Amino acid sequence: MAALLEILNIIALGILAGTGTGLLIGFLARKQTRDWASMERRDILISLALVAVCSAVFMAAMAWYLYVYRAAQP
Repeated sequence: MAALLEILNIIALGILAGTGTGLLIGFLARKQTRDWASMERRDILISLALVAVCSAVFMAAMAWYLYVYRAAQP
Protein backbone atom coordinates (compact mmCIF):
# COMPACT_ATOMS: atom_id res chain seq x y z
CA MET A 1 0.00 0.00 0.00
CA ALA A 2 1.38 3.38 -0.97
CA ALA A 3 1.89 5.93 1.75
CA LEU A 4 0.09 9.25 1.67
CA LEU A 5 3.31 11.12 0.87
CA GLU A 6 3.94 8.90 -2.16
CA ILE A 7 0.43 9.53 -3.47
CA LEU A 8 0.78 13.28 -2.99
CA ASN A 9 4.15 13.22 -4.76
CA ILE A 10 2.64 11.39 -7.72
CA ILE A 11 -0.18 13.94 -7.95
CA ALA A 12 2.10 16.97 -7.58
CA LEU A 13 4.77 15.76 -10.00
CA GLY A 14 2.16 14.54 -12.47
CA ILE A 15 0.46 17.93 -12.55
CA LEU A 16 3.80 19.72 -12.85
CA ALA A 17 5.12 17.53 -15.66
CA GLY A 18 1.76 17.38 -17.41
CA THR A 19 1.34 21.15 -17.35
CA GLY A 20 4.78 21.75 -18.80
CA THR A 21 4.39 19.08 -21.45
CA GLY A 22 0.85 20.06 -22.41
CA LEU A 23 1.72 23.73 -22.78
CA LEU A 24 4.86 22.88 -24.73
CA ILE A 25 2.91 20.65 -27.13
CA GLY A 26 0.29 23.36 -27.56
CA PHE A 27 2.94 25.98 -28.18
CA LEU A 28 4.73 23.81 -30.77
CA ALA A 29 1.39 23.06 -32.48
CA ARG A 30 0.71 26.82 -32.59
CA LYS A 31 -2.41 26.43 -30.41
CA GLN A 32 -0.83 28.19 -27.43
CA THR A 33 0.26 31.82 -27.28
CA ARG A 34 1.94 33.86 -24.58
CA ASP A 35 -1.25 35.80 -23.87
CA TRP A 36 -4.38 33.80 -23.02
CA ALA A 37 -6.60 36.84 -23.54
CA SER A 38 -5.73 36.92 -27.24
CA MET A 39 -6.46 33.22 -27.75
CA GLU A 40 -9.69 31.90 -29.23
CA ARG A 41 -11.97 29.90 -26.97
CA ARG A 42 -11.31 26.71 -28.97
CA ASP A 43 -7.54 27.08 -28.57
CA ILE A 44 -7.91 27.65 -24.82
CA LEU A 45 -9.99 24.47 -24.51
CA ILE A 46 -7.43 22.53 -26.56
CA SER A 47 -4.63 23.77 -24.29
CA LEU A 48 -6.57 22.82 -21.16
CA ALA A 49 -7.34 19.39 -22.60
CA LEU A 50 -3.67 18.87 -23.46
CA VAL A 51 -2.65 19.77 -19.91
CA ALA A 52 -5.29 17.46 -18.39
CA VAL A 53 -4.41 14.51 -20.62
CA CYS A 54 -0.65 14.93 -20.19
CA SER A 55 -1.06 15.22 -16.41
CA ALA A 56 -3.16 12.06 -16.31
CA VAL A 57 -0.60 10.18 -18.40
CA PHE A 58 2.30 11.25 -16.18
CA MET A 59 0.39 10.36 -13.00
CA ALA A 60 -0.54 6.95 -14.40
CA ALA A 61 3.05 6.27 -15.44
CA MET A 62 4.42 7.23 -12.02
CA ALA A 63 1.74 5.21 -10.22
CA TRP A 64 2.56 2.19 -12.38
CA TYR A 65 6.26 2.62 -11.64
CA LEU A 66 5.54 2.84 -7.90
CA TYR A 67 3.39 -0.29 -8.09
CA VAL A 68 6.10 -2.25 -9.93
CA TYR A 69 8.83 -0.93 -7.64
CA ARG A 70 6.84 -1.86 -4.52
CA ALA A 71 6.11 -5.35 -5.87
CA ALA A 72 9.83 -5.98 -6.48
CA GLN A 73 10.78 -5.18 -2.88
CA PRO A 74 10.66 -8.05 -0.36
